[in-house]
Amino acid sequence: MAYYALVRLTGVLVLTAWSAAAGKSARTLLNARWDSLWYVRVVDQGYGFVLTAPDGRRLSDMAFFPLLPWLERAVSWLTGLSEPDAGLAVSALASLAAAAGIFAVVRLFGGEGAATATVVLWAALPVGIVQSMAYSESLFVAAASWSLYCALTGRWIGAGLLASTAGLTRPIGLAVVCAVLVAAGSAARRKGGPDLRIAAGALLAPLGAAGYVLWVGARRGSLLGYLDVQRGWGNGFDGGAAFARFLGRLTAHPPYVGGPLLAAGIGVLLWGYARGFRERYPLSVQVYSGVVILLALCSSSYFGSKPRLLMPAFTVLVPVAAWLARRPVRLRVAMLTVLALGSAVYGAFWLNGSGPP
Repeated sequence: MAYYALVRLTGVLVLTAWSAAAGKSARTLLNARWDSLWYVRVVDQGYGFVLTAPDGRRLSDMAFFPLLPWLERAVSWLTGLSEPDAGLAVSALASLAAAAGIFAVVRLFGGEGAATATVVLWAALPVGIVQSMAYSESLFVAAASWSLYCALTGRWIGAGLLASTAGLTRPIGLAVVCAVLVAAGSAARRKGGPDLRIAAGALLAPLGAAGYVLWVGARRGSLLGYLDVQRGWGNGFDGGAAFARFLGRLTAHPPYVGGPLLAAGIGVLLWGYARGFRERYPLSVQVYSGVVILLALCSSSYFGSKPRLLMPAFTVLVPVAAWLARRPVRLRVAMLTVLALGSAVYGAFWLNGSGPP
């Protein structure tokens, strides 16, 4: 957690210096931009706001799951902080919990060295600055990682409750639910019969996501109302067709290397995932990351958000982390330092720019 905090603190300090030079407020960039504004609106006014975009799309705030706004309201009430600042506080605490959860999960099957390196790599992702924003990514990964840990160590009630919590945080809570159900099924088979605690964990896991989706459906007068909300934002499952078209456009225009480079990056991502099967990572862990990757790459959402949507799939970093853990200490520190500084610079550049990563 100390290594994680050091990397993220570096990112925030670089952002602060860059923003000051540009005449902007780093605090505003972190807690009052893009999704952060939607969450604060939910805190202030509840659900029901719809924004009509210039292209005619109707953007509903029901696309944003409720746990982060609930926590922002609670922290604001308890501390007197404004809702945006409460969002930063929630994200900061959740990011530390996420770092601890990632370490706990990876140590179970990868060892302590790989677990530590995975945490640092996750902190130093190019879009790692999102972990320090008033966004829901850190909160989701905290719930998801500890749910996985509970499932892997036989704490079934905790696994189910945390999976339900993840399901109240982001749509990809489905990935955590699938992982818990797979782990519960495997455990039940090993026991050779029904087990009340395993069954309870499996039943608890989907309640958060299912409850919110059904509530949205009731509000909109349609069982599939949540899917209508997502379609309004241009989100849907298209099997990767939109992503393939994006790659094609990059490849067809100068300097012509964008598409191949992006395809190579996705290839590395998929290699890390496939390596997990070769190294016999727990099946529930592979199911979790597989669902995250599938939903991120095969949805029709805005491409610029995909690196952020892939962030919860932390286990694809483990093969690289394991390789780093076997390197000499000086080389390992040097490589991770370069990555951390690169992440800090990119985060400052992006947040002072015009679009998401």
